[in-house]
Amino acid sequence: MTEFVKRRREPVVVQTLRSAAAATIAYVVALQISSAAAPLTAPLTALLVVQVTLYATLTTGVRRVNSVVVGVLIAIGFSALVGLTWWSLGLIILASLTVGHLVRVSEFVPEVAISAMLVLGVTRVTDTAWDRVLETLIGAGVGLLFNVVFAPPVWVETAGESIEDLARRMRLLLERIARELGGHTPVAAAAARLHEARRLDHDVTEVDAALRQAEDSLRLNPRVKEGLLHRIVLRTGLDTLEICAVVLRVLARTLTDLAKNRTDEPLFPPDVTDALQDLFTHVAGAVESFAVLVTTQVSANAEEAESRLAEELRSACEAREKAADILLFRVQQHPRQWQLHGALLAESDRILDELDMEQRSMRLMEELDRATREERERYPWLHRLMRWVRGNGFAAR
Repeated sequence: MTEFVKRRREPVVVQTLRSAAAATIAYVVALQISSAAAPLTAPLTALLVVQVTLYATLTTGVRRVNSVVVGVLIAIGFSALVGLTWWSLGLIILASLTVGHLVRVSEFVPEVAISAMLVLGVTRVTDTAWDRVLETLIGAGVGLLFNVVFAPPVWVETAGESIEDLARRMRLLLERIARELGGHTPVAAAAARLHEARRLDHDVTEVDAALRQAEDSLRLNPRVKEGLLHRIVLRTGLDTLEICAVVLRVLARTLTDLAKNRTDEPLFPPDVTDALQDLFTHVAGAVESFAVLVTTQVSANAEEAESRLAEELRSACEAREKAADILLFRVQQHPRQWQLHGALLAESDRILDELDMEQRSMRLMEELDRATREERERYPWLHRLMRWVRGNGFAAR
């Protein structure tokens, strides 16, 4: 039962159900309005216009309507001059694709040529052309209204789960590395941890795709009041984890190099091993606590997550200082591969710096200011409208 509920919330399932419903409604409406016997352009347009998010629906709908109208106008112009021949077909395809790029319909450039060919290939060009435009407008309108009336879900929770899952894999890798520091570490075992760290790059890519969908679901969504803040919190959180994943890969590489140079002995003496195990364990806990803090929406839970992160960072910093003192003492006695010992501390410092809450707060403020400024410069009319709406709302009170 739990698996069924989870499947129902997946973007693919939601997209399938919403697209099918919108296409069916568009066809029924087109049958009542259009003079065509089978107005299939309307459900086709609705099928392509209705996306998972309202923002994607708006942007896709405008581009698709533009592509169809441009294609129809090109076909009307050609039909007044020439009929349908092999050379006129090639010429209209060339003209349609060229104009499609000029009017910036993005992925719907082929739709310009398709619309032109379909309209040019019929006998009653004018009637068919305007029927196709009408059906396209019906499909786009139904698709847009469908997402306005039945607001699409917000995919923040899905993206948050992906971010937490990424942090959980990073924590498990750090804990495995810490456990394997005790005793002799074969080169093959160290290399296996390095390959695991490299696979995190693929995991980051998958999380980034989920986050992009969540960001789109927050734009122009009537369910969300602070969409920009949510987007920035999640995006900066993923950026931080991505940097930590890169540093973790470098750390695994450092340990692999040490294993190659110490094939017949432990990587570290027992006291160094204990200190590094303590350090890596607390760093692992800090990474996971950071992800929980980033993805937590409720203020009470956020305070608890922030408290756990602060405790893990404090413990990690203490363990780092202890490990640094012991490593310095051991290197002074036996300076072999001393640069690799220093690299371990530098890599741990980098992760802890990225997770530092004060730096994160400063970055959040900087990103929020930058994003607000960019949106205001890109859409000044929208900014003026929102300011006018807020002003009227306050005046009404």
